[in-house]
Amino acid sequence: MRIPSSLLFIGILAACSPESPVPEGPSPIPPIFKLSDYFDCIGEKGLTQISAHRGGPVTGFPENALPTFENTVSKTGAFLEIDVATSSDGVLFLHHDDNLGRTTTGRGTASEKSWDQLRQLSLKDPSGNVTTYGLTRLEEALQWADGKAVFQIDIKRSTDYDDVARIVKNADAENRVILISYTDNSAAALASRFPDSMISVTVDEVEDIERLESRGLRRDQILAWTGTESPDPELTAQLQEMSVEVIFGTLGGRNSLDRQYEQQGNYNAYADLSALGVDMIATDNAERANEALMKNDRRALISSCHPQN
Repeated sequence: MRIPSSLLFIGILAACSPESPVPEGPSPIPPIFKLSDYFDCIGEKGLTQISAHRGGPVTGFPENALPTFENTVSKTGAFLEIDVATSSDGVLFLHHDDNLGRTTTGRGTASEKSWDQLRQLSLKDPSGNVTTYGLTRLEEALQWADGKAVFQIDIKRSTDYDDVARIVKNADAENRVILISYTDNSAAALASRFPDSMISVTVDEVEDIERLESRGLRRDQILAWTGTESPDPELTAQLQEMSVEVIFGTLGGRNSLDRQYEQQGNYNAYADLSALGVDMIATDNAERANEALMKNDRRALISSCHPQN
């Protein structure tokens, strides 16, 4: 939120050791870390967090792959949006499409393949080039992310919420993931399984917040998704007044704002979104968004809330 909250700010400062050096780049996540406190802190500082769609794929780095995550985090400090699917024998793994052809060397429906079949495939980068990287199990991704990254988890149709909750809890990762929901029902279902996690849910008007609270979501748990077509300054300001965090997406297809900004050479538009009060920008162009926010002193990193900063 953009409203100062000194108590919460003190909480996140206490989570970081005063003797610890402040890294110049993306910093490790402290052992004690609350995402809601982090958003309060960066909001107070007027900063905005980037979220890299599907982990930030670029040439040579496929979507939903560990090497891609390493590349994205090292260059941008972004949170990482990932997709979780399930194999025919119940293994949860990272993959977006129902079918395998666009992103892997395989063919057919992903959920109809066993993990033994899936793990033999190679991933393709955004240009269709075959890489040496393979599919990743959710457990592996959470293990990699421990201490270094925050995931936004998009649960695909083949996957059961309870299975995701079990794996996240076993990894002690509830407070370093954000769950993505598309309806009030799915938001409520996720809130019941992830009481300590933030949940991204569509908010079209301020009245939606009260309705979500009636369904079991805490206000500090809500990350209000406000769309991809055009930012709504009035709604964003109202949500900030209500102490609700705001996420806006520049991602999408051929007509996405990411594409428009690129065609126009108008990368400062990412900083303009930050100035409106957007707490997190979900983007297909994390590197450009990162550059624009850095140029305007608006990029958020975990180190942004270190006590020495």
